[in-house]
Amino acid sequence: MTRDIPAFGLPDRNRQVILHDRPTGIPQAQHFRLATAPVPDPAMGEILVRNIYLSVDPAQRGWAADVANYSPPVPLGEPMRALAVGQVVRSRADGFAEGDFVYGFFGWQDYAAVPPTAVLHRCIEDLPLEAFASLCGINGVTAWLALTGLGRPRAGDTLVVSTAAGSVGSFVGQIGKGLGCRTIGLTGSDAKVAECQARFGYDVALNYHTADLDAALAQAAPGGVNVYYDNTGGPILDTVLRRMAVGGRVVQCGTAAVASWSPPPTGPRNEREILARRLVWSGFVIFDHMDSYAEACAALTDLHAQGRITWTTDMQQGLDQAPGAIAALYDGRNTGKSLIYIG
Repeated sequence: MTRDIPAFGLPDRNRQVILHDRPTGIPQAQHFRLATAPVPDPAMGEILVRNIYLSVDPAQRGWAADVANYSPPVPLGEPMRALAVGQVVRSRADGFAEGDFVYGFFGWQDYAAVPPTAVLHRCIEDLPLEAFASLCGINGVTAWLALTGLGRPRAGDTLVVSTAAGSVGSFVGQIGKGLGCRTIGLTGSDAKVAECQARFGYDVALNYHTADLDAALAQAAPGGVNVYYDNTGGPILDTVLRRMAVGGRVVQCGTAAVASWSPPPTGPRNEREILARRLVWSGFVIFDHMDSYAEACAALTDLHAQGRITWTTDMQQGLDQAPGAIAALYDGRNTGKSLIYIG
């Protein structure tokens, strides 16, 4: 198909964003430096990808930190680990041809020479190219698999979603609405409240910075919350847990509200809420579910074709925007999926 991207060139040097210093909390611009290197030559069994859209994801906070996580930290002096959408410009691997569009772990740089295992998805569906880093990226696929598999929403359930206008939460709300749920979105500004309702179809949206969240939830969900899809942790989670219905399900997808995990933070104890309400609380990491990735992407593509799901892209221009992009994400300065176009 004809791809909807501006013409992009092939630079003769590989610009890179290097992890220069190890953050203790949220990575800031000063933890990175810009560098250049020769364009890599793919080894036998590898492909050379020219990146077009770089992804900015909450998970990069953990990838940059030197703390226990589900994946090893990025070594200092190496390009920042990142997902990206790019085009194969040279192939020495079976099954890949020059011109193929792919989404995978290609890093914050112009070029990446990678094995096929770095590719998460081939961009073959009839979607705009940027959608492969949003709707069919880890954000949309996470929303679909975690909500349907762990949240198990039923028609008539009340679904609450934190960071409801974000790259995952915006999809969760739309998917839940399509499954017959009453949807309540929690977000951080009045502008995002308006977008949650007008664009993403939430029945109710609340600004957790200004609302009395406990009182507002009591009014919006008088029968309790059946499914809570949590991207924040912290005080928001503490409040919602005390409004859960008996037999409710909590999907833990992120902990954006916790500034640092070293030392481990302390706060209210939640064991009694889990016991008394008979809650099921499950954690979700997309990389445990890669066997279901293509199936989820197909389902999301079908919803898009029916006009039942949409997305918002917060698009920045130029590789020099990358060093401060993670901090901006955690400050809530983005709406929808944060991408950097480097063509």
